[in-house]
Amino acid sequence: MVLRTIPIRRAGNRHNLFMGGDRELVMFSGLLAGALVFSAQEWKATIFGVFLWFTSLYLLRLMAKSDPKMRPVYMRHRRYKGYYPARSTPFRENKKAQGNP
Repeated sequence: MVLRTIPIRRAGNRHNLFMGGDRELVMFSGLLAGALVFSAQEWKATIFGVFLWFTSLYLLRLMAKSDPKMRPVYMRHRRYKGYYPARSTPFRENKKAQGNP
């Protein structure tokens, strides 16, 4: 009896990238740059908005090239507490000698 092999296609296994960077961050930086350009309506703001867009796009592409899942990993890291006390169970009663929090 021979084991059946199923090929995993690359199209169904790609990262969610847009223009080479993380989809949400690229679109949000484009939104910020566009809002800056159209709300200020000055040449300085236009130049700064275009510079902001291309700089953020370059940095987001570098970030996605090093790790395409960097944003979700960072967001999960931000949800963690700074300190987890050493306890065996949440239902344990601490005595006075152990330093009741």
